[in-house]
Amino acid sequence: MTDMLTIGIVAGEVSGDALGADFMRQMNAIHPNIRWVGVGGQSMQKLGLRSIIDMKRLSVMGLTEVVKHLPDLLRARREILEEFDHQSIDIFVGIDAPDFNLRLGKVLKPKGVFCVQMVSPSVWAWRESRIHTIKAATNLVLCLFPFELDVYAKHNHPAVCVGHPLLGKLRADERALDEIKAEFISHHRGSFPSLKKLNNQTILCMMAGSRVSEIHAILPLLIDSMDELAADGMGFALPVVNAEHARLVESMLFERAPHLLPHTHVVYGEDTPISHAVMMASDVVVLASGTATLETLLLHRPMVVVYKLSNLTYTIAKHLVKIPYVSLPNILSYGQTGKPIVPELIQHDATAANIAREVKLILGDPNAQIIKLQQTTATLRKDSHHNAAEVVLTHYQHS
Repeated sequence: MTDMLTIGIVAGEVSGDALGADFMRQMNAIHPNIRWVGVGGQSMQKLGLRSIIDMKRLSVMGLTEVVKHLPDLLRARREILEEFDHQSIDIFVGIDAPDFNLRLGKVLKPKGVFCVQMVSPSVWAWRESRIHTIKAATNLVLCLFPFELDVYAKHNHPAVCVGHPLLGKLRADERALDEIKAEFISHHRGSFPSLKKLNNQTILCMMAGSRVSEIHAILPLLIDSMDELAADGMGFALPVVNAEHARLVESMLFERAPHLLPHTHVVYGEDTPISHAVMMASDVVVLASGTATLETLLLHRPMVVVYKLSNLTYTIAKHLVKIPYVSLPNILSYGQTGKPIVPELIQHDATAANIAREVKLILGDPNAQIIKLQQTTATLRKDSHHNAAEVVLTHYQHS
């Protein structure tokens, strides 16, 4: 296999850059002669991508932001398509960002370019009619989770589960929890001296989210639940992404519940996700629904998931979404067994009293949830064993 292969690849944000880099690394390992062109961040560029435009131009979230940046997004699409034509790409790989990448695929596929969408749009959850757009824009979809395959089989469109990249990066620490706690406190108390107060305490990890908007939306609820639980002598660890977020969290704590500050430890790590270490050292994790629930699942830590939207958004979503759960552990378990494994407190049920009640129930028998988390993880790993690069090359060669 020595012929030059020109691959167009587009990632629109940091998480897509990491996914794209993993894919490029796999592809470079099995094909010696690839020219990469498209859009990506530093991780993808280090592996040989010549980025046509700055990835930040595509990192636009929310309806109002998209409308505001629409002229530049249209310009970016035109510039990308012109360069792909100029380079005569053989394969196009869109990394997530389906609203943008499927529009590229819809232009490229009729020209004979083999088009791949990595990360399935959530057609399994809502708006299944989008499958027709996906079929028009792609030759192959690479899914991260096995439960996503059913809708593609139903509509006779090629799709393969390649697994979420976290599967290869996160493993549960099966040592005794007391040993993990002691190591965590010892390792991090140089940077955060207050952590030594957590010795011999029940530790609750409280996670509102990684974005400022999520912290403002969810943290007040978590603080109120901490207030309910503090009387039971528990300590609270709040991992955040950087010092700026730490200052925001501390200021919100000071304004809402200053008496909790002696029991609360806000920690951050610029280079590595300290949240994983905090989760592993915690008796229970209380967190907003999102990717962090998958991380908590893979680390086999008991959790309570909270989810809150504006009333209007929630009312609309309730009528559109066709699955009964919002957190990945429950969606995965529901696909495997038909039953959820972690408590979800959604919208009006997301109250401090309910969070405190669920935490206490878990602390009464943590192994009941841990066993289910272990079983769900084992099944997920078993069903997610395909190499993305090999799948793409095989399908491309047979197209």
